[in-house]
Amino acid sequence: MTSSEIAYDFSPHLRVYRDGRVERLEGTATVPPSYDQNTGVLSKDVAISASTPRLSARVYIPTETTIYNHSDANRKKLPLLVYFHGGAFCVETPFSPMYHDYLNSLVSEADVVAVSVHYRRAPEHPLPAAYDDSWTVLEWVSSHSGGDGPDEWLSAYADLRKVYVAGDSAGGNIAHHMGLRFGCALKSKTSSWVGGIDLRGIILVQPFFMGNEPIGNERTNLATRSLLVGLWRLACPSATDGCDDPRINPEKDPRLSSMGCARVLIFIAEKEVQREREWLYRDLLVKSGWEGSVEVIEAKGEGHQFHLFHPTSDDAVSLMRRFVSFLKENEIGRG
Repeated sequence: MTSSEIAYDFSPHLRVYRDGRVERLEGTATVPPSYDQNTGVLSKDVAISASTPRLSARVYIPTETTIYNHSDANRKKLPLLVYFHGGAFCVETPFSPMYHDYLNSLVSEADVVAVSVHYRRAPEHPLPAAYDDSWTVLEWVSSHSGGDGPDEWLSAYADLRKVYVAGDSAGGNIAHHMGLRFGCALKSKTSSWVGGIDLRGIILVQPFFMGNEPIGNERTNLATRSLLVGLWRLACPSATDGCDDPRINPEKDPRLSSMGCARVLIFIAEKEVQREREWLYRDLLVKSGWEGSVEVIEAKGEGHQFHLFHPTSDDAVSLMRRFVSFLKENEIGRG
Protein backbone atom coordinates (compact mmCIF):
# COMPACT_ATOMS: atom_id res chain seq x y z
CA MET A 1 0.00 0.00 0.00
CA THR A 2 1.46 3.34 -1.03
CA SER A 3 1.56 6.32 1.28
CA SER A 4 0.47 9.83 0.30
CA GLU A 5 2.45 11.40 3.13
CA ILE A 6 5.35 13.46 1.78
CA ALA A 7 8.73 13.08 3.48
CA TYR A 8 10.62 15.59 1.29
CA ASP A 9 9.13 18.12 -1.10
CA PHE A 10 11.59 19.53 -3.62
CA SER A 11 9.02 21.00 -5.98
CA PRO A 12 9.21 21.72 -8.87
CA HIS A 13 11.78 18.93 -9.20
CA LEU A 14 10.62 15.90 -7.20
CA ARG A 15 8.87 14.61 -4.08
CA VAL A 16 9.85 11.73 -1.85
CA TYR A 17 7.12 9.96 0.12
CA ARG A 18 7.30 8.29 3.51
CA ASP A 19 7.12 4.84 1.95
CA GLY A 20 10.22 5.61 -0.15
CA ARG A 21 8.35 6.26 -3.37
CA VAL A 22 9.90 8.97 -5.57
CA GLU A 23 7.73 11.20 -7.75
CA ARG A 24 9.73 13.12 -10.34
CA LEU A 25 7.95 16.28 -11.42
CA GLU A 26 10.24 17.16 -14.36
CA GLY A 27 12.52 15.43 -16.81
CA THR A 28 10.28 12.39 -17.17
CA ALA A 29 9.47 12.70 -20.89
CA THR A 30 11.66 10.63 -23.20
CA VAL A 31 12.28 10.28 -26.93
CA PRO A 32 13.78 7.26 -28.70
CA PRO A 33 17.12 7.31 -30.53
CA SER A 34 16.68 8.26 -34.14
CA TYR A 35 18.03 9.82 -37.28
CA ASP A 36 17.55 13.57 -36.87
CA GLN A 37 16.81 15.08 -40.27
CA ASN A 38 17.54 18.63 -39.14
CA THR A 39 21.12 17.87 -38.12
CA GLY A 40 22.00 14.65 -39.93
CA VAL A 41 22.89 13.04 -36.60
CA LEU A 42 22.13 9.39 -35.90
CA SER A 43 21.75 8.04 -32.37
CA LYS A 44 21.34 4.70 -30.63
CA ASP A 45 21.16 3.41 -27.05
CA VAL A 46 23.76 1.00 -25.70
CA ALA A 47 24.13 -1.02 -22.51
CA ILE A 48 27.42 -0.36 -20.73
CA SER A 49 27.76 -2.94 -17.99
CA ALA A 50 26.02 -6.25 -17.36
CA SER A 51 26.77 -5.87 -13.65
CA THR A 52 24.92 -2.52 -13.54
CA PRO A 53 21.76 -3.05 -15.62
CA ARG A 54 20.56 0.55 -15.25
CA LEU A 55 23.79 1.96 -16.65
CA SER A 56 23.53 2.84 -20.33
CA ALA A 57 24.28 5.62 -22.78
CA ARG A 58 22.97 7.25 -25.92
CA VAL A 59 25.61 7.40 -28.63
CA TYR A 60 25.54 10.01 -31.42
CA ILE A 61 27.39 10.21 -34.72
CA PRO A 62 27.28 12.86 -37.47
CA THR A 63 26.39 10.77 -40.52
CA GLU A 64 27.92 13.08 -43.13
CA THR A 65 31.46 12.42 -41.90
CA THR A 66 30.96 8.83 -40.71
CA ILE A 67 28.67 6.29 -42.38
CA TYR A 68 28.13 8.39 -45.50
CA ASN A 69 31.89 8.69 -46.00
CA HIS A 70 32.40 5.43 -47.86
CA SER A 71 36.17 5.65 -48.17
CA ASP A 72 37.34 3.77 -45.07
CA ALA A 73 40.99 4.29 -45.95
CA ASN A 74 40.66 8.08 -45.98
CA ARG A 75 38.10 8.46 -43.19
CA LYS A 76 39.34 10.66 -40.38
CA LYS A 77 38.26 9.62 -36.91
CA LEU A 78 36.43 12.24 -34.89
CA PRO A 79 36.94 13.64 -31.38
CA LEU A 80 34.83 11.96 -28.71
CA LEU A 81 32.67 13.87 -26.23
CA VAL A 82 31.41 12.14 -23.08
CA TYR A 83 28.47 14.13 -21.74
CA PHE A 84 26.78 14.07 -18.32
CA HIS A 85 23.30 15.56 -18.00
CA GLY A 86 22.17 17.84 -15.18
CA GLY A 87 19.28 17.54 -12.76
CA ALA A 88 20.74 17.74 -9.23
CA PHE A 89 21.73 14.05 -9.51
CA CYS A 90 18.01 13.25 -9.14
CA VAL A 91 16.04 14.12 -12.30
CA GLU A 92 16.42 14.19 -16.09
CA THR A 93 18.00 11.60 -18.40
CA PRO A 94 19.93 11.63 -21.69
CA PHE A 95 16.67 10.53 -23.29
CA SER A 96 14.66 13.66 -22.48
CA PRO A 97 13.69 15.78 -25.51
CA MET A 98 15.73 18.69 -24.15
CA TYR A 99 19.01 16.80 -23.86
CA HIS A 100 18.45 14.70 -26.96
CA ASP A 101 17.90 17.80 -29.10
CA TYR A 102 20.87 19.60 -27.58
CA LEU A 103 23.24 16.68 -28.22
CA ASN A 104 22.00 16.40 -31.80
CA SER A 105 22.86 20.06 -32.37
CA LEU A 106 26.19 19.88 -30.56
CA VAL A 107 27.35 16.76 -32.42
CA SER A 108 26.37 18.29 -35.76
CA GLU A 109 28.04 21.65 -35.11
CA ALA A 110 31.25 20.21 -33.63
CA ASP A 111 31.52 17.15 -35.89
CA VAL A 112 32.21 14.80 -32.97
CA VAL A 113 31.05 11.44 -31.71
CA ALA A 114 29.19 11.76 -28.39
CA VAL A 115 28.33 9.41 -25.55
CA SER A 116 25.56 10.81 -23.33
CA VAL A 117 25.61 8.92 -20.04
CA HIS A 118 22.54 7.50 -18.30
CA TYR A 119 23.93 7.20 -14.77
CA ARG A 120 21.91 5.95 -11.81
CA ARG A 121 20.09 8.75 -10.01
CA ALA A 122 19.46 9.62 -6.39
CA PRO A 123 17.68 9.15 -4.08
CA GLU A 124 17.19 5.52 -5.11
CA HIS A 125 20.92 5.34 -5.86
CA PRO A 126 22.69 7.96 -3.75
CA LEU A 127 26.14 9.25 -4.54
CA PRO A 128 28.74 7.99 -5.26
CA ALA A 129 26.63 5.86 -7.66
CA ALA A 130 26.58 8.54 -10.39
CA TYR A 131 30.36 9.07 -10.08
CA ASP A 132 31.07 5.34 -10.17
CA ASP A 133 28.78 4.84 -13.18
CA SER A 134 30.44 7.70 -15.04
CA TRP A 135 33.88 6.24 -14.34
CA THR A 136 32.68 2.88 -15.63
CA VAL A 137 31.58 4.57 -18.86
CA LEU A 138 35.05 6.10 -19.31
CA GLU A 139 36.55 2.66 -18.85
CA TRP A 140 34.10 1.30 -21.44
CA VAL A 141 35.14 4.10 -23.81
CA SER A 142 38.80 3.18 -23.29
CA SER A 143 38.08 -0.42 -24.33
CA HIS A 144 37.74 0.90 -27.90
CA SER A 145 41.30 2.25 -28.05
CA GLY A 146 42.45 -0.64 -30.23
CA GLY A 147 39.64 -0.13 -32.72
CA ASP A 148 37.97 -3.40 -31.74
CA GLY A 149 35.81 -2.45 -28.75
CA PRO A 150 32.26 -3.64 -28.03
CA ASP A 151 30.56 -0.76 -29.85
CA GLU A 152 30.92 -0.61 -33.62
CA TRP A 153 30.47 3.17 -33.85
CA LEU A 154 33.14 4.04 -31.31
CA SER A 155 35.57 1.54 -32.80
CA ALA A 156 35.08 2.90 -36.31
CA TYR A 157 34.61 6.63 -35.79
CA ALA A 158 35.95 7.83 -32.42
CA ASP A 159 39.50 9.14 -31.95
CA LEU A 160 40.40 8.31 -28.36
CA ARG A 161 43.43 10.58 -28.59
CA LYS A 162 40.93 13.45 -28.55
CA VAL A 163 38.50 12.82 -25.69
CA TYR A 164 36.55 15.52 -23.86
CA VAL A 165 34.19 15.27 -20.91
CA ALA A 166 31.44 17.81 -20.31
CA GLY A 167 28.25 18.35 -18.39
CA ASP A 168 25.83 20.92 -17.11
CA SER A 169 24.76 21.55 -13.50
CA ALA A 170 25.12 18.21 -11.65
CA GLY A 171 26.64 16.85 -14.86
CA GLY A 172 29.26 19.60 -14.65
CA ASN A 173 30.06 18.44 -11.14
CA ILE A 174 30.45 14.89 -12.48
CA ALA A 175 32.69 16.06 -15.33
CA HIS A 176 34.90 17.88 -12.81
CA HIS A 177 35.25 14.72 -10.72
CA MET A 178 35.98 12.58 -13.76
CA GLY A 179 38.81 14.97 -14.64
CA LEU A 180 40.23 14.70 -11.12
CA ARG A 181 39.82 10.94 -10.92
CA PHE A 182 41.44 10.52 -14.32
CA GLY A 183 44.43 12.64 -13.31
CA CYS A 184 44.85 10.79 -10.02
CA ALA A 185 44.66 7.44 -11.82
CA LEU A 186 47.34 8.52 -14.29
CA LYS A 187 49.66 9.51 -11.47
CA SER A 188 49.07 6.49 -9.27
CA LYS A 189 48.80 4.03 -12.18
CA THR A 190 45.92 2.33 -10.37
CA SER A 191 43.73 1.96 -13.47
CA SER A 192 45.73 0.72 -16.44
CA TRP A 193 42.92 1.45 -18.89
CA VAL A 194 43.34 5.25 -18.53
CA GLY A 195 46.31 4.97 -20.87
CA GLY A 196 43.86 4.22 -23.67
CA ILE A 197 42.41 7.73 -23.51
CA ASP A 198 43.94 11.14 -24.09
CA LEU A 199 41.70 13.49 -22.11
CA ARG A 200 42.13 16.80 -23.91
CA GLY A 201 39.77 18.97 -21.87
CA ILE A 202 36.66 19.35 -19.75
CA ILE A 203 33.72 21.69 -20.25
CA LEU A 204 31.67 22.67 -17.20
CA VAL A 205 28.37 24.41 -17.93
CA GLN A 206 27.10 26.10 -14.75
CA PRO A 207 28.43 23.27 -12.57
CA PHE A 208 26.70 22.32 -9.30
CA PHE A 209 29.07 23.46 -6.56
CA MET A 210 28.09 24.61 -3.05
CA GLY A 211 29.53 25.33 0.39
CA ASN A 212 28.24 25.60 3.95
CA GLU A 213 28.79 29.37 4.08
CA PRO A 214 26.70 31.37 1.56
CA ILE A 215 28.58 33.62 -0.85
CA GLY A 216 27.57 36.03 -3.60
CA ASN A 217 24.14 35.38 -5.10
CA GLU A 218 23.50 32.70 -2.49
CA ARG A 219 23.11 35.43 0.13
CA THR A 220 20.32 37.17 -1.74
CA ASN A 221 18.46 34.09 -3.01
CA LEU A 222 18.16 32.07 0.15
CA ALA A 223 15.10 30.10 -0.99
CA THR A 224 16.89 28.67 -4.03
CA ARG A 225 20.02 28.03 -2.00
CA SER A 226 17.95 26.17 0.60
CA LEU A 227 16.43 24.02 -2.15
CA LEU A 228 19.87 23.20 -3.56
CA VAL A 229 21.23 22.33 -0.11
CA GLY A 230 18.28 20.01 0.44
CA LEU A 231 18.77 18.34 -2.93
CA TRP A 232 22.45 17.80 -2.16
CA ARG A 233 21.62 16.16 1.17
CA LEU A 234 19.09 13.94 -0.59
CA ALA A 235 21.58 12.97 -3.29
CA CYS A 236 24.50 12.40 -0.92
CA PRO A 237 23.33 11.41 2.59
CA SER A 238 26.86 10.21 3.36
CA ALA A 239 28.18 13.80 3.21
CA THR A 240 28.83 14.31 6.92
CA ASP A 241 30.26 17.79 6.26
CA GLY A 242 27.12 18.90 4.42
CA CYS A 243 27.95 21.28 1.58
CA ASP A 244 31.60 21.40 2.61
CA ASP A 245 32.01 17.82 1.45
CA PRO A 246 34.72 17.90 -1.27
CA ARG A 247 32.31 16.27 -3.70
CA ILE A 248 30.24 19.47 -3.79
CA ASN A 249 32.78 22.04 -2.56
CA PRO A 250 36.02 22.01 -4.60
CA GLU A 251 37.60 24.39 -2.08
CA LYS A 252 37.74 21.44 0.34
CA ASP A 253 39.31 19.05 -2.16
CA PRO A 254 43.12 18.69 -1.89
CA ARG A 255 43.34 16.96 -5.28
CA LEU A 256 42.67 19.95 -7.57
CA SER A 257 46.25 20.08 -8.82
CA SER A 258 45.73 16.56 -10.21
CA MET A 259 43.19 17.62 -12.85
CA GLY A 260 43.83 15.16 -15.66
CA CYS A 261 43.65 17.43 -18.69
CA ALA A 262 45.39 20.53 -20.00
CA ARG A 263 42.35 22.73 -20.66
CA VAL A 264 39.17 23.61 -18.78
CA LEU A 265 36.30 25.74 -20.06
CA ILE A 266 33.66 27.02 -17.65
CA PHE A 267 30.36 28.61 -18.66
CA ILE A 268 28.63 30.78 -16.05
CA ALA A 269 25.23 32.50 -16.02
CA GLU A 270 25.22 35.88 -14.26
CA LYS A 271 21.89 35.40 -12.47
CA GLU A 272 22.33 31.84 -11.25
CA VAL A 273 22.68 31.27 -7.53
CA GLN A 274 26.03 29.48 -7.87
CA ARG A 275 27.72 32.17 -9.96
CA GLU A 276 30.40 33.06 -7.39
CA ARG A 277 31.09 29.38 -6.67
CA GLU A 278 31.98 28.89 -10.30
CA TRP A 279 34.29 31.91 -10.39
CA LEU A 280 35.88 30.64 -7.17
CA TYR A 281 36.41 27.27 -8.83
CA ARG A 282 38.40 28.99 -11.56
CA ASP A 283 40.58 30.73 -8.96
CA LEU A 284 41.12 27.51 -7.03
CA LEU A 285 42.29 25.69 -10.15
CA VAL A 286 44.73 28.46 -11.03
CA LYS A 287 46.20 28.54 -7.51
CA SER A 288 46.29 24.76 -7.02
CA GLY A 289 49.49 24.15 -8.94
CA TRP A 290 47.68 22.52 -11.85
CA GLU A 291 49.61 23.45 -14.97
CA GLY A 292 46.71 23.69 -17.43
CA SER A 293 44.75 26.66 -18.76
CA VAL A 294 41.25 27.65 -17.69
CA GLU A 295 38.80 29.97 -19.41
CA VAL A 296 35.55 31.38 -18.03
CA ILE A 297 32.72 32.77 -20.12
CA GLU A 298 29.85 34.50 -18.33
CA ALA A 299 26.49 35.16 -19.96
CA LYS A 300 25.16 38.47 -18.67
CA GLY A 301 21.53 38.59 -17.56
CA GLU A 302 21.00 34.83 -17.93
CA GLY A 303 19.87 32.19 -15.45
CA HIS A 304 20.76 28.57 -14.81
CA GLN A 305 20.56 26.25 -17.87
CA PHE A 306 19.35 29.06 -20.13
CA HIS A 307 21.08 27.38 -23.06
CA LEU A 308 18.81 24.33 -22.71
CA PHE A 309 15.56 26.20 -22.08
CA HIS A 310 16.14 28.77 -24.84
CA PRO A 311 18.62 27.13 -27.25
CA THR A 312 18.01 29.61 -30.10
CA SER A 313 18.61 32.74 -28.01
CA ASP A 314 21.65 34.87 -28.83
CA ASP A 315 23.46 33.89 -25.63
CA ALA A 316 22.71 30.19 -26.12
CA VAL A 317 24.00 30.33 -29.70
CA SER A 318 27.13 32.09 -28.45
CA LEU A 319 27.64 29.40 -25.79
CA MET A 320 27.27 26.67 -28.40
CA ARG A 321 29.74 28.42 -30.69
CA ARG A 322 32.43 28.58 -27.99
CA PHE A 323 31.71 25.00 -26.88
CA VAL A 324 32.20 23.83 -30.46
CA SER A 325 35.41 25.80 -30.98
CA PHE A 326 36.84 24.32 -27.77
CA LEU A 327 36.14 20.83 -29.10
CA LYS A 328 37.84 21.80 -32.31
CA GLU A 329 40.93 22.53 -30.21
CA ASN A 330 41.22 26.25 -30.76
CA GLU A 331 43.86 27.69 -28.49
CA ILE A 332 42.68 29.33 -25.29
CA GLY A 333 44.48 31.30 -22.66
CA ARG A 334 44.13 31.58 -18.95
CA GLY A 335 41.09 33.87 -18.59
